[in-house]
Amino acid sequence: MKFFIDARDGIADYAKTYFPRETGEVIAIANDVVNQKFLFNLRWDMERTYVPVVFEGEIDWMHQPGDDPEWIFAFNRMRFWICLGQAYAITKDETYAQTFAAQLCHWIDTVKKNDPKCEKAWRSIEAGIRMEYWCKAFSYFNGSPAITDAVTEKYRASLTEHAEFIMGVWNSYNLMSNWGVLANHGLFVASIALPQTARTEEFREEALRRLAKEIEIQVYADGTQWEQSPMYHNEVAHDFLDVIILARKNNIAIPEIIERKTRDMCYANLWWCKPDGNELCMGDSDEIDARDITTKGAFLFRDGTLKAGGYERLDFDCVWDLGYVAIAEYNALESKPIGDTMHILGDSGNFYLRSSWESDATFLHFHCGTLGAGHGHGDQLHIDLFAHGEDILIDPGRFTYVAKTERFEFKDSSAHNTCTVDGKNFYECKDSWECSKLSRAVNRSSAQKKNYALFEGGHLGYYDLSSGGVFANRRIISIDCSLFVIVDEFYASGAHDYQCHLHFNNRGKVSQEKKSIRYISDLNDVHIEQLSSGPIRTELDKSRISRHYNLAEKTTAVCTSISGTGFVSLYTVISLDGHVAVTKNPVTSNFKSTVFDHKMIESLTVSRKGGTHTLVIAHQEYASPTDTFCADGCTGFGSVVVFDRTKNETEIGTVLQW
Repeated sequence: MKFFIDARDGIADYAKTYFPRETGEVIAIANDVVNQKFLFNLRWDMERTYVPVVFEGEIDWMHQPGDDPEWIFAFNRMRFWICLGQAYAITKDETYAQTFAAQLCHWIDTVKKNDPKCEKAWRSIEAGIRMEYWCKAFSYFNGSPAITDAVTEKYRASLTEHAEFIMGVWNSYNLMSNWGVLANHGLFVASIALPQTARTEEFREEALRRLAKEIEIQVYADGTQWEQSPMYHNEVAHDFLDVIILARKNNIAIPEIIERKTRDMCYANLWWCKPDGNELCMGDSDEIDARDITTKGAFLFRDGTLKAGGYERLDFDCVWDLGYVAIAEYNALESKPIGDTMHILGDSGNFYLRSSWESDATFLHFHCGTLGAGHGHGDQLHIDLFAHGEDILIDPGRFTYVAKTERFEFKDSSAHNTCTVDGKNFYECKDSWECSKLSRAVNRSSAQKKNYALFEGGHLGYYDLSSGGVFANRRIISIDCSLFVIVDEFYASGAHDYQCHLHFNNRGKVSQEKKSIRYISDLNDVHIEQLSSGPIRTELDKSRISRHYNLAEKTTAVCTSISGTGFVSLYTVISLDGHVAVTKNPVTSNFKSTVFDHKMIESLTVSRKGGTHTLVIAHQEYASPTDTFCADGCTGFGSVVVFDRTKNETEIGTVLQW
């Protein structure tokens, strides 16, 4: 059977020529592994570390340096052995092969599946991931005298033990979780790497049967893996891409749904990567350049649109999986320009808007969807904003999985760019993974006309408050992708306090003057004004963001508080064009010649360098029996209407929502 790579020498030369930094990093990691020094800091290491662990004598594979068992899990996946193999392929230094053989045999001899002390090394997810990493690493050492017949026999016996173990793990949890995909992907990889027998064919058929069921139930029609975490979405996508690569190399027929939904996952990754190529830190995710996933999908599906969102040439990681011959094939694939600047992943409730597909484009993400199980955070109605090459409003990330204060700090509703009611979370964590209270997303809609766009969504997280239920709704109106008006609406019968949270990138400075907020950096000068029908209290506060697991950085957050009885609204106007002036207009009935109550319909006129616009936003139906509104001299009808005053537009306007 054919495995991932074909010509190692060609790949090594390609890596050294085009990716000297990555090549140097891999060799440095390999040297550390030779010296029994372990640090998890590769691009797709799921739980990064920053303090190396060095074993002076015998390696203790069950060593846990702190309170987080994720170190043991990462250690027993052996991603670093791939670095050993790549370093060997690049340098032909037998030290790397000897180290691999010694550590492999030591692990097999000491970490026994039925030993209770080794339980953390034998979760099904680790067993599956090991099958990928071991098999890829082993293939890089082909021809080395260090890989003796005895080493090969021990290696294959352990692969078989792993495969038999995974064959015995199948239940509803694995059907729905990324665990099932990572385990059964490993089973499929092992079925290719082992000598072919009737049993390995059973491994392969069962792996494909399970994987087909898993991708069918776990991946929405919009291409999003249901756990609402870009990082785990891409881990799952990576595994299915591996399956397709090996199946095609070996002329193995796979279920059509795997091919189709894997392509859908690559497209979801295309839409939600920021202009700099990094995935969002949404849910349990790190800031990772995820274009290798899109690039690999572009190659496998010969898709020029995916290539436009991927790398211009095969990157360091892709070429080791796709092989040397893929380099020329990818270079010949024509990139197809992407014209779609707004995309809605409706099943998962993720809305995306960008000014263009250039690296310095403006990018807005709005979330109104499911929690996504244990990897989801309290991010209902959260927004991310990126412009001119950097984040402005940012998701806090995850930091840790240990059930302690920091875990809940980063999962908390108030840690996201959304609103809370009475200081309460709309999701309530029971522990690190489970919630005792959930929040259904409702009222989702979107529109795009001319240079305007509208996103809307609400949730039921506060309908059961003992002091009287609240329906929270958010509308986001974009003008030229340089001015954003966020309308937060709270429908209630009683009295409540409301908090609007904004978390800023720590690479700029945030300042406050009365109700105005300013974010200024080398790349952006953003002005924010907030208005409500009642008093506003705005405070700058300390917050933290975690771009990578185990790493937290200080940043600045803004909390705006308002109070009211019955319906309350809050407007947050964000200008990327510098200073913005906002005035609130009375709205009158043209038919009755009366002023509408602010609880029914409101209007703003917004002026900045890019022009002046009047917006009219209706919170309830107002036209009874037959009516139009008049606001700041503008007449029209609709629930969300924008008038371009710079063009002297005062009648009808652009209706974004009827």
